Amino acid sequence: MSKLDFPSTYRSPETSRLEYFYDRPGTMPGQLHLSEDAPPAELVSIDYDRDSFSRTIIKDPETINEYLKTHTVSWIDVLGLGNNATWEALGSIFNLHQMLVEDIVNVPQRPKVEDYQDQLLIIATMVILNPDRNGFVKEQVSLVLGKNYLLTVQEEPEQDCFHGVRKRIELDRGIVRKQGADYLAYCLLDAIVDGFFPVLEYYGELIEELENEVITRPTRSTLEKIYKIRRELLTIRRAIWPQRDAINSLIRDGSDLISNDVQVYLRDCYDHTVQVMDMVETYRELATGLMDVYLSAVSNKMNEIMKLLTVVSAIFIPLTFIAGVYGMNFDRSKSPLNMPELGWYWGYPFCLALMGITAGSLVFFFWKRGWFKSVI
Repeated sequence: MSKLDFPSTYRSPETSRLEYFYDRPGTMPGQLHLSEDAPPAELVSIDYDRDSFSRTIIKDPETINEYLKTHTVSWIDVLGLGNNATWEALGSIFNLHQMLVEDIVNVPQRPKVEDYQDQLLIIATMVILNPDRNGFVKEQVSLVLGKNYLLTVQEEPEQDCFHGVRKRIELDRGIVRKQGADYLAYCLLDAIVDGFFPVLEYYGELIEELENEVITRPTRSTLEKIYKIRRELLTIRRAIWPQRDAINSLIRDGSDLISNDVQVYLRDCYDHTVQVMDMVETYRELATGLMDVYLSAVSNKMNEIMKLLTVVSAIFIPLTFIAGVYGMNFDRSKSPLNMPELGWYWGYPFCLALMGITAGSLVFFFWKRGWFKSVI
């Protein structure tokens, strides 16, 4: 493939770090990049008011019009991105702008808020702790707020953090069934933001475990764990930072679709995003500190090894000297001064005793200086 023959969407060389898609230069705006063989999305409708509640799995998108004509609040939850046929139907029913649909379908998008007069598009990033507590999954959630309806689109249909909101609506807990679609949008945004806390709690526990590991038994695996935590915390930071700005824009700029009462709740949601950011920054600093501690621990361990080798060498150097002196084999018949100890009756025991006394004296000296405490 030549440089000019890239597809309509592609990742930059830094995609694994930046996680953004780019359109081919000159591509018509509003194009949807969905697989031709993608399965249709699952549509679930939750319709409620003060006195009634119903949950329906929608087989034919055209039946959505029946819910929109009532005076109840309709929550249309789209599980999965679906295919082009799905979005042709939804675009026609909700009168969605093509640029709005493009932001929903062409994931991932940066969390943001877009005002389309009679509709408000809110794009958020949801993180969920894996069931096996091994990291987290991240996906885009899009909310389209209308006068009496809320359309939500989840990138992955397997799991989300909206179970509590669904239960509150079904069991009529709180005030959600007494409020409009804007309050429902707030509840979902609040659930998305609160979903960051279990993930951060998990990383807090990991960091505590790594602190003990770094001090007691730092290995190459420890270094890899620290790098992994730092990268994943950076991913969480990139998710929550623009999300905070998006919620702040809802509070600052306002909208005819959001009441003054819901604005108060959104301020609380904004406070939660600030708390999440503070926790992320704190954990990132701790992870960076762990890296410094790891390097210091490895350096100290190396120093201890070098000190032990130095002590052993210091003991054996004089022994090697004595053995070298008596291993020179000068001919005693040529001169009485050549190795007189070789002719002694107790010459060999004398040499061994000299070596033992020398080694013992050095060991006693090192022990009195406290060197063995730091190397054993």
